[in-house]
Amino acid sequence: MGTHHYNLSEQFEFTGKAKILSIVGIAVGILTIAYGLFFNHEHAHQMHERTYANLLLMGYYFACVCMSATFFLAIQFVAQAGWSASILRVPQAMAKNLPIAALILIVITGLGLYTHNLYHHWHAEGLTDPSSPNYDKIIAGKAVFLNVPFFMIRQVVFMGSYALFAHFVTKWSYNEDLTGGLTSYNKSFKYSCIFLVIYGFTTPIFAFDNIMSLEAHWFSTMFGWYNFASMWVSTLAIIAIIIILLRKAGYMSWVNNSHLHNLGQFIFGFSIFWTYVWFAQFLLIYYANMSEETVYFHKRFNSYEFWFYLNIVLNFLTPLLLLMDRDNKRSENLLLTVSIIVVCGHWVDYYQMIMPGIFEFGAKDGSGFGILELGIAAGFIGLFTFTVLSALSKKPMVAKNHPFLQESLNHHL
Repeated sequence: MGTHHYNLSEQFEFTGKAKILSIVGIAVGILTIAYGLFFNHEHAHQMHERTYANLLLMGYYFACVCMSATFFLAIQFVAQAGWSASILRVPQAMAKNLPIAALILIVITGLGLYTHNLYHHWHAEGLTDPSSPNYDKIIAGKAVFLNVPFFMIRQVVFMGSYALFAHFVTKWSYNEDLTGGLTSYNKSFKYSCIFLVIYGFTTPIFAFDNIMSLEAHWFSTMFGWYNFASMWVSTLAIIAIIIILLRKAGYMSWVNNSHLHNLGQFIFGFSIFWTYVWFAQFLLIYYANMSEETVYFHKRFNSYEFWFYLNIVLNFLTPLLLLMDRDNKRSENLLLTVSIIVVCGHWVDYYQMIMPGIFEFGAKDGSGFGILELGIAAGFIGLFTFTVLSALSKKPMVAKNHPFLQESLNHHL
């Protein structure tokens, strides 16, 4: 296919329904948070905990998606991938908002610690004092790592380093549009190699801090990679959703079924990988007969049984059955449908990671599903849509001086 038909200066206009709906979503989210935190409720403490739990869920999801978009960019540069050169502006728009997502997550975890609505299992008074009636030997043993100052320092250092790389890798791509040559690309390649090493070592700790420490008596060496798989496949699905919706709106005409095929392959493959890690986490406990570690799954088998099995249906069975066929991966509408299901599925995944760690007995102790979950999710979806599409609208939709652009424009499988 020739490339002379493509408008490589094409720019996205963020107007109309998408902009209005994103602002409405943000407003709904703010009102829902206010309702959960400031209205007089019969069970005010439980409502506050549930509000913070949902803020952590969506703040973590938002940050993970922006982090993984940055990871996607780094992978493409290090692999010197040609197929993706024409679609990089979408993950770049997501990565550009990582500083916002990082700040939001840091504020949520900081306030959660300050108000004792999050992580209260390991930072309550007396847990590390042998003379206190609240003394907890396990928590005391982990106190060197699980203490508020060190926790917040790790949050700032990890998120700050990710955000710094996201800022520069997008900046270099935009500079490439203006100056051409290989200087910006070579910088992106070199620093992507460094970033991948840092990211690979720190994201498991990031997951341990934000999610696993909600249940500080329990641990799993697989938990970091389980979270990595979840955030990675969610990001791939969101990239696919944005690209397909842009195509339907008349943009990115250079994206063809082969590009969709590649994205479909990644979503299919990493959905299987997510299932493997998810099951391995269970299997290691079961096979070693570690009864003290079964508490994690006992909660989810009982109080959260519906969410537990829904998680498998949405995140394993759906992509397995619908994306196994080659033609299905190349179908715009089918890939869009599966991607939306996967994004919703990993919300369920994070829900059943977080809620049982805060609410010991499911709905009996304050958790549930209702206006707080829907409203706060709507707020973060609105914020994500507004920030990403705003970033996307500020630059041309293709990196016209990328050294592998012609390969991507002529990509066929």
